[in-house]
Amino acid sequence: MVIAWGSNLFGLGLGGLSVKGVGDAFASFGFSVPIPAFGQVFSGFEFLGIILVTAVPFGNDLVEAMDNVESAEAAGDEYPTTRVLTADGVVSLIGCLMGNPFINAVYIGHPGWKAMGGRIGYSAATGIMVVLLSWFGIISVLLALVPVVAISPILLYIGMLIGAQAFQTTPIKHAPAIVLALTPHLAAWAKLQIDTMLGATLNAAQSVGALAPDKVGAVKTAAIASLPQQGVLYHGLEVMGGGSILAGLVLGAIGVFVIERDFAKAAAFAFAGAVLTYFGFMHGEAVGAGGGLGVTPGVTLAYAVMAVGFLAVEKFGASTDYVSHPETPLAAPAE
Repeated sequence: MVIAWGSNLFGLGLGGLSVKGVGDAFASFGFSVPIPAFGQVFSGFEFLGIILVTAVPFGNDLVEAMDNVESAEAAGDEYPTTRVLTADGVVSLIGCLMGNPFINAVYIGHPGWKAMGGRIGYSAATGIMVVLLSWFGIISVLLALVPVVAISPILLYIGMLIGAQAFQTTPIKHAPAIVLALTPHLAAWAKLQIDTMLGATLNAAQSVGALAPDKVGAVKTAAIASLPQQGVLYHGLEVMGGGSILAGLVLGAIGVFVIERDFAKAAAFAFAGAVLTYFGFMHGEAVGAGGGLGVTPGVTLAYAVMAVGFLAVEKFGASTDYVSHPETPLAAPAE
């Protein structure tokens, strides 16, 4: 905050903070109690067909919540998954009925908060603060006073801890599977960066009058089509990153069972991947059947072929017991 506000004295404007921005933020300051929005909520059932599509990303949030509960258990704190997810869903429904469009979520980065000294009181304090900030309209004031870049480092810290936990709490031999499980998330992140850049560029071109509104779609399509020539496989990122949470779980599980030479279970997860991909729950941008051939037929077929291959290895492979990489520390680099 000191750096951001001090930079204004030299005309640098780091953080985008200004006295005018603070003044405008105070315009929304006041006491506002959430009012039940039953009418708006229940009148939305006529759009149920469209709304059901949003159940897919929320389903991913459900899987992510279970991941976070598992992360907490790996850090030494075991919680009943059913109770946690039930409370998560119930609170989200209550918030929805009160007009809140944001779902409740299980804390991500439990090891980080625990390492910082956070306990049950941390959650209680967070809940109380969110209520106060929302009821009194203080959030916009805080955003006008505190630069976003001053908030982001805590996310980096938590990301570092949960990333390290993934490797520290699993057997060394499973490290390749962890890396494999991360690839869909990296693909989704890369695609998001490209989409954001294209959107910002097209908006800027429109705002200065260099691009007619009716040409936006054609220019975007042409830009995406030209990316492979620059070494950016946009379509590959789109397919790999679709439903990244489920895709990461499936690929990671396949990797683990291949390492353990348990090919029957690897085949089961590969088959699950084929089914999920067929209906677009992963490796696809839409949910459906894709005209009967699946949303992404090529990827669906690839998972099915993998499943058959694993079953063949399980049935006809070597019958001798195989001991995968022993639990030994990684070798020191050669001098």
